[in-house]
Formats: sequence, C-alpha cells, structure tokens
Amino acid sequence: MPKASAGLLMYRKRNDQLEALLVHLGGPLWKNKDRGAWFVPKGEINPGEDQFAAAQREFQEETGLIPAGEFISLGSVKHKSGKTVTAWAFAGDCDPASLKSNTLEMEWPPKSGKRAQFPEIDRAEFFTIERAREKMHPAEFEFLTRLERLLESSES
Repeated sequence: MPKASAGLLMYRKRNDQLEALLVHLGGPLWKNKDRGAWFVPKGEINPGEDQFAAAQREFQEETGLIPAGEFISLGSVKHKSGKTVTAWAFAGDCDPASLKSNTLEMEWPPKSGKRAQFPEIDRAEFFTIERAREKMHPAEFEFLTRLERLLESSES
C-alpha cells in the first residue's frame, strides 16, 4: 500500500513576494543533492492518526517550531512513488538557521553493519516562488501554486 504523509507549509510576505519555508532532507543520501531536494516539512501519518494532527506533529519534529495561526488546506499531491502528501499552509516567520530537527538512524556506510544517526532535516530556507520552482520536489511545487492562487483570491 502506498505511503501517506502530511505536512505544513509556513509562508510569509517579504518585499511584496510570497516566500515559503522549505526543508532539505538530512543524511548522506541527500547531502550533495539540491535541485529537487527541498520539500514541505512533512512525515508519515501513523495508523489511526488524523492527517492534520500528523502534519502539526511532523512540522514540530522537523523544525522545532510549534505551528500556530489560521491553517489553509492545500489538498493532496501524489509523488511518482505513489506516496500521497496532504498539506496545509499558515502564515509565520522564523530564522531558518535556528531550526532544530529530530534525528534518524540508518546503516551507514551501506552494508557495513554500522548504525549512524543523522538529522532528519539538515537545513531550512525561505524561498520565493521562482526559486522554489528550481529547488523543490516537482510534485510538491503544486502546493505553492495552490497557495499563491488562494492568497491572490482572498486579497481581491
């Protein structure tokens, strides 16, 4: 069965431009990747867990921030792998350099029998829509397109 994840997209307006907080996955497999390697902070939904509760939990685990404010549903997108990601957006601001992520453990180097810990998220950054288009995982860029459209319609 394909996996399901939920996440939160923090956004802000700077110099009349919409910016979104994206995260870069940690660990050695993502270390040297940049294009297509930035994501909405998200994670797997536990069995029986409410999607929105999972999104809030994952955002806090991956950033160390407690999400608050009015949340806007952005719907769902599907990755090529078949995984479905559901997201909500909220207005906020932070210093991305100060964010603290939880850790993951994996066998490293591969087939060595040794276990190592890595931050689940190794960095975060606010991106304009144009920059996000270059950096984001393509399936998840749709969330920014939807957010931009929703914000424009609420301003008119």
